[in-house]
Amino acid sequence: MNHNDLIAIDIHTHAEVSCWNPFDNYGEEYDRAADKYFGSNRRPTIAETIAYYRERKIGLVMFTVDSESKLGRRRIPNEEIAQAARENSDMMIAFASIDPHKGKMGAREAERLIKEEGVKGFKFHPTVQGYHPYDKMAWPIYEVINAHKMPTIFHTGHSGIGSGMRCGGGLRLEYSNPIHLDDVAIDFPDMQIVMAHPSFPWQDEALSVATHKPNVWIDLSGWSPKYFPKQLVQYANTLLKDRVLFGSDYPLITPERWMKDFEVAGFKPEVMPGILKGNAVRLLGLA
Repeated sequence: MNHNDLIAIDIHTHAEVSCWNPFDNYGEEYDRAADKYFGSNRRPTIAETIAYYRERKIGLVMFTVDSESKLGRRRIPNEEIAQAARENSDMMIAFASIDPHKGKMGAREAERLIKEEGVKGFKFHPTVQGYHPYDKMAWPIYEVINAHKMPTIFHTGHSGIGSGMRCGGGLRLEYSNPIHLDDVAIDFPDMQIVMAHPSFPWQDEALSVATHKPNVWIDLSGWSPKYFPKQLVQYANTLLKDRVLFGSDYPLITPERWMKDFEVAGFKPEVMPGILKGNAVRLLGLA
């Protein structure tokens, strides 16, 4: 990634529509519920997302969420995202997602994706994938990531996926309490852990874990900055200024909206460049 040519790096964007696989409408009600929750109906292809970010000179990290075990929905191929990243390596990086229920087979896939496809990190969503982050079934995959000293993004806090559905779509919010990542941070010290989103209703737990464990970061995706809890802004301005990252959650939130609100959300001018790009440059090993 030619980060010097970019105004920012969005650490949190989603692949929404595959051009390799036919559309899988199984479980589409989760998409509709998320659209209603976020007030969005954008479902761009991978190529459309890349073009959108290239026009704005913003780098991006893209991933899907593999929830085949819990939701029964076919994932977008990690290989498709990795190929797009190779073809747009000046401004895009691919993270992979592997359902933790795949255990050792998932670990084999992680190794292959790193060595053969060039993925640079991984994404987990405990609520949608239906597991506690510290569950030993996920450890074979974590061990591969830790051995390669790669970053991971874990969804934390409330989930827009399932919100408003009967029984919340059967998805358990408790899986995404950030305190569960404390054990993971101890046992995998070479894996950089990014806690995604303001971790409502567990913001203080997230700040505590990140302050205590130097391999834990926070991305600011999924919310407009004008709604951030005051303590999140306070820590981003002080103790965690070097480990807080810009993320939008595109396409559910656009980087334009996020960056506009970021300007007036109470962040110190001297920490803003790090949040927008500098911290991601270090996390991703680009410097």
